[in-house]
Amino acid sequence: MVQAARSGRQNIAEGSQASGTSKKTELKLVGVARASLEELLLDYEDFLRQRGFALWDRNHPKARPIRALAYEANRTYLTYRTYIESSPPEVAANTIICLIHQTNFLLDQQLRQLERDFLEQGGFTERLYKMRKDFRR
Repeated sequence: MVQAARSGRQNIAEGSQASGTSKKTELKLVGVARASLEELLLDYEDFLRQRGFALWDRNHPKARPIRALAYEANRTYLTYRTYIESSPPEVAANTIICLIHQTNFLLDQQLRQLERDFLEQGGFTERLYKMRKDFRR
């Protein structure tokens, strides 16, 4: 679980770093991040199931206030800390599951936009080639 979480976080960061020079690499790394977080999601669902805890759906009464925190200004880990560190394991795991779903939603939006941009504009290398070709004319 730790490795999946680290991989997700690291690939988001590396994809962002690569965005200036390679849309192809950015797409790949964001996709890997998405897959890592999906793996982490399954691990948390297994954690709940193996212990006989409830898995909250998105409209569960306890999930709603946690999901609403995403709309607060200047949110950080501290925004969610009490739900994770000072709550029973069922609440902590479901909180993290809510956060993973929100992150995956945002990554899916980012992937769609990156794919669209890549199809419309091409990659960095393609744009350089076109500029060099235009310059030579």
